[in-house]
Amino acid sequence: MSCLMVERCGEILFENPDQNVKCVCMLGDVRLRGQTGVPAERRGSYPFIDFRLLNNTTHSGEIGTKKKVKRLLSFQRYFHASRLLRGIIPQAPLHLLDEDYLGQARHMLSKVGMWDFDIFLFDRLTNGNSLVTLLCHLFNAHGLIHHFKLDMVTLHRFLVMVQEDYHSQNPYHNAVHAADVTQAMHCYLKEPKLASSLTPLDIMLGLLAAAAHDVDHPGVNQPFLIKTNHHLANLYQNMSVLENHHWRSTIGMLRESRLLAHLPKEMTQDIEQQLGSLILATDINRQNEFLTRLKAHLHNKDLRLEDVHDRHFMLQIALKCADICNPCRIWEMSKQWSERVCEEFYRQGDLEQKFELEISPLCNQQKDSIASIQIGFMTYIVEPLFREWARFTGHSALSESMLSHLAHNKAQWKRLLPNQRRNSSGGGGSAGPGTEAEEQTVTEGDAP
Repeated sequence: MSCLMVERCGEILFENPDQNVKCVCMLGDVRLRGQTGVPAERRGSYPFIDFRLLNNTTHSGEIGTKKKVKRLLSFQRYFHASRLLRGIIPQAPLHLLDEDYLGQARHMLSKVGMWDFDIFLFDRLTNGNSLVTLLCHLFNAHGLIHHFKLDMVTLHRFLVMVQEDYHSQNPYHNAVHAADVTQAMHCYLKEPKLASSLTPLDIMLGLLAAAAHDVDHPGVNQPFLIKTNHHLANLYQNMSVLENHHWRSTIGMLRESRLLAHLPKEMTQDIEQQLGSLILATDINRQNEFLTRLKAHLHNKDLRLEDVHDRHFMLQIALKCADICNPCRIWEMSKQWSERVCEEFYRQGDLEQKFELEISPLCNQQKDSIASIQIGFMTYIVEPLFREWARFTGHSALSESMLSHLAHNKAQWKRLLPNQRRNSSGGGGSAGPGTEAEEQTVTEGDAP
């Protein structure tokens, strides 16, 4: 086996594209180059952010020598991937469709296409396995298992890999968020304007991209990775850093599980590339790019959903909507998501403050209230996108319902805004909604 070792811990590039890669490397950040030629990252390649590894001269005494830093990073990655290294694929009880579901969970799945689906309750009923359970059900409901001749055990194994590569320590970017986005994507795929044109491949791509779009998210945003000189920021040259990692990690798990190994090489290569295009579209920094293009299509009335490129574009838009649909949910669920994402922002801000880094926009708990963050997010990010989505669907019942929830939730946060400002310690408060400063910080930060 011919392989090239590079200095960064654990990375392997196989020079021979025909080599069937079976190697498991102990030191995390490993990219595999399989027959399709698309680099993929191993499971567990993303180490948890450890501030002892930051190049901060103020705290250099805590770090020690360069050799000790490498050793710490190696063990950090080793423990993260140790089960895989022992050849143990984590196995949850195999739920084959409805046979072993709890009665309440089964009842909820019968209403999985309803917009008021409570993903938090569903996650509790499935003992924290909402993503695996939901995807197994949806793959069966859409006929994808039969159409693509998928092995149910292999599918379950792949989904467990995806679910376990989300970090439950993250208040927001965790497997429950992925399940929520997947359920929303399922609702959008059922929209009459879109559903009549979709192929089984489109549906599978949409569901897979939704399930894996934030896999292995570290709980901090791209600007944080860039200013701490994280190796992934360097690897992807500060461009869509997290989204590229989510995509490459997904490819690694698809290849490792061999879920699609029975399909033709050209088809699997196309699936990997389209998954990348969908996941990369969730980069919030590309919001205006996609919104401008969607507006142009709707204005010119030139969307042709029988064309594969136009269908793919609308799948990108659907995934973008699903990813930021929390403000369009009923208030009880929307409020939970808002509190979770702001808690994740505040944790990043606390870490930045502790290590004397500039606090990122939206991450200062003393100045950025949940209400002000959400009002700005709804005003500048959510409303413009969902108005155009409603135009595309012909103002379907679901689209009108989402816009109604959005208006109600925004009004709720506006009522809470004065109280949150008064309760802010030090008397600080964020800029009011509608200001230029708020628009900039919402656009540049991670999407709530």
